[in-house]
Amino acid sequence: MRIIVTGLIGNYAFGGVTWDYIQYLLGLRALGHEVWYLEDTSAWTYDPVAQQPSADCSHNTAYLQKVMEAFGFGDRWIYRNGADGTYHGVKDPALAEGLLSAADALVNVSGACWLREPTAAIPLKLFMDGDPMFTQIGQAQDAETDARIRAHETHFSFGLNIGKPGCRVPRNGLTWHPTVQPVALECWSGKPAATAPPLADAWTTVMSWASYPPKEFDGETYGQKDIEFSRFVGLPGLLHEKFVLAMGQGIGQRRPTADLEARGWTIIEPDEALPDFHTYHDFLQASKAEWSIAKNGYVKSWSGWFSCRSACYLAAGRPVVVQDTGWSEVLPSGAGALAFRDMEEAVTAIQTVANNYEFHSQAARAYAQTHFEATAVCHEFLETALREK
Repeated sequence: MRIIVTGLIGNYAFGGVTWDYIQYLLGLRALGHEVWYLEDTSAWTYDPVAQQPSADCSHNTAYLQKVMEAFGFGDRWIYRNGADGTYHGVKDPALAEGLLSAADALVNVSGACWLREPTAAIPLKLFMDGDPMFTQIGQAQDAETDARIRAHETHFSFGLNIGKPGCRVPRNGLTWHPTVQPVALECWSGKPAATAPPLADAWTTVMSWASYPPKEFDGETYGQKDIEFSRFVGLPGLLHEKFVLAMGQGIGQRRPTADLEARGWTIIEPDEALPDFHTYHDFLQASKAEWSIAKNGYVKSWSGWFSCRSACYLAAGRPVVVQDTGWSEVLPSGAGALAFRDMEEAVTAIQTVANNYEFHSQAARAYAQTHFEATAVCHEFLETALREK
C-alpha cells in the first residue's frame, strides 16, 4: 500500500518531535509499504530561534530534509507551508497532490494534518491521538475539531484505558482503539556516541514545565506537568541519586528554575542541549535511567497514557520509573518499567532499579521489544483499521 504518514517534524524542528513521528515511517516501511511523509497543518511554521510562528519555513524545511535523508526518505516527503501554500520536498503542487490523493491510507499521527481535498480523498484515514483527555475535551467543546476528527474512518489513542471503568476520558461517540508508540529498535541499540553528554550516573527526562493552559471539562480542571511535578519536587533530597532534567520553560516561561535547582534538580535547556534528533538520541542513550511525571490531565483522567519518550528509553536499555496514568493496568510494571503514584512509591522504585541495575537494564530492552517494536505496533493498527473499513 501507499501510506502517507503525517507529522510535525518540520514545523517543530526539535529532537523529541522527530523521533515521535519518524518511527511510524520506519515501522511501516519495514512491513513493505510505500511510505511518504506529509506535513500540512495550515499553520505558520514555528521558528525555534525566534520562538514564534513565521512565514519563512526555510530553516524548518532544511532540518526536515536532513532528517528524511538520514532515514532514507530523502525523496519521499512533502511539506506545505501554511503561510503561502507553497510545497517543499515534492515542490510541484499538482504532483504532490496527485501523490497524496492516490494513496491507500493516511496515518494522521497526533492529528497533525488538517484534511484538504487531496488527503480527504484517501479512502482509509487513521486518526492517532497522542494526547488523551485533552484531544477529547477539544472535540467535545469545539464543533470544528469534532468534525476534523470524525472525518477519519478509524480512531486510535495512547489512552489505553478509554472506555474502561475508572477512566474519565469521554469517547464522544467514537470507538478509540488503544495503541502505543512504535519504536524502531535498531535505532536504539549499541553504545552512546562518543560525543554524548556524561550522564551515565544520572536519572534524566525531557519535558516541558507546562505545554498549554489547563482545560476545563464537566466541572473539573485538567492541567499540565507542573501540577504533578509539585508533588515530587523534594525527590532528590530523599535519595543518593543524580537527576538531570532537560526541561522547557513552558508557557509564559514560568518554570521555577532557582527553586528546582535549590532542591537538587539539575536543569538544562532542551533547545540548547538537545537541538536535533542526534543530540536527543544521545541524551537518552547516555542516561542511567528515566524518572518522569505525566501531565495532570493524563493522571487525573486515568487515561492509560504511556510516553513516546519512555518507550525510546526502554529501547535503549534504560529503565524507566514513570508516573502511573493507569498504564499499569494494561502494560506490566515491575521489570524495566516501574510505575509510581506517590512519593513513597517513586523512591522505592528508584531504589529497586539502582540496587539491581543490570537486571532492569536488560528487562527494559526486552520490554520495548515486547510492547513497542515498530513493525508489530504498525501491523496491529493497520489490521484493526482494515477490519473496520
